[in-house]
Amino acid sequence: MATHDQQTLLLTADVVAAMLNVSERTLWRLLSAGKVPQPVRFGRSTRWRTAEVRDWIERGCPALSR
Repeated sequence: MATHDQQTLLLTADVVAAMLNVSERTLWRLLSAGKVPQPVRFGRSTRWRTAEVRDWIERGCPALSR
């Protein structure tokens, strides 16, 4: 049976920041610098794809090309 975490397809900024062990402010700065995967935007909501973030972390957080 899948856990709640495995069922979550989209992550909020606070969860991604916690996964990276940085503050939300630092996450937004990293996003502006193109250093984290691009999120999905729904109106005023911003979310990251769980699989994409986990894969990026597992690969050692490599630099992203813009």
